[in-house]
Amino acid sequence: MLLRAKGELFDRHLVATDGRIGAVRDVYLDDARWVVRYLEVEAGDEGIGGRKVLISPSSIRRDAGSEREIALALTREQVRNSPGADQDMPVSRQFEEAHANYYGYPFYWDGPYLWGASQHPISGEPSVTTPPGGAAPGERVRELKEAEQRARESHLRSSEEVIGYRLVATDGPAGHIEDFVIDDSDWRITDIVIDTRTWLPSDHLQLPTSAVAKVDWATREVRLNIARAEVEKASKA
Repeated sequence: MLLRAKGELFDRHLVATDGRIGAVRDVYLDDARWVVRYLEVEAGDEGIGGRKVLISPSSIRRDAGSEREIALALTREQVRNSPGADQDMPVSRQFEEAHANYYGYPFYWDGPYLWGASQHPISGEPSVTTPPGGAAPGERVRELKEAEQRARESHLRSSEEVIGYRLVATDGPAGHIEDFVIDDSDWRITDIVIDTRTWLPSDHLQLPTSAVAKVDWATREVRLNIARAEVEKASKA
C-alpha cells in the first residue's frame, strides 16, 4: 500500500507483542536508494522510558496491524533496551551497526539489493544483552569522534528535515518538498510531493524519486535532473 509519510504514517501507534510502545513521529530516509530505513518513535512512559527510539521495517509484522497501528515482532523489553535515537545524530554508520547487531538484522548496506541480501526487510535473532552504556569518559569521546567521522558514509536524514527543502530544476526554482510517498511492502520512497504554488496554479504535484539528482544538505535544496517544463507535466498529488 502507498502511504504519505506526513499525511498517513506519522502518529500511527506501534504495538509490540505485549503492548503499545508509542507513536511514529518521523522517518529516516536513505537518499541514495530512496527507502525508509527507520521509523522514529516517541516511546511512551509506560515502561519504555519516554525516549525516542529507531525501529527498522525489519521488525514490522506483515500479518497484523491496521490503518492506525503498526504491529511489531518485538517485545517492549527489547525496545526499552535498544540504542536510543538521540545518541549520535545525524545517524551514523556506527550507530546503525550497533542497532542492527542488537536486533540481529543483517546490514542493509552489505548486498546488491534494497535491503542487502533481499529486496524486502529481513528480521533476525534479537540480542539478549543490553547495549553498553557505561563507557569511560575518554572512551566515549573517542566513540563520538568516530561516529562523526563515519556519519559521512551514511545517507540517512530525517524526513521532517527534508520536508520544506527548496526544489530546483535544471533551469530554476520549482517549489519545495511537501511530503513523501512510501510503498510499505518494501518501504521504498516512490515519489516526492511538491508544493508548486510559488510558480504554478496547481497546488501540489507528485514526482518520481528518479527525477532527483541530488539532495544538498548544505543549501537545503533538492536538485532535479529535469527542467521546469517536465515538472509541470507531473501528475497532481
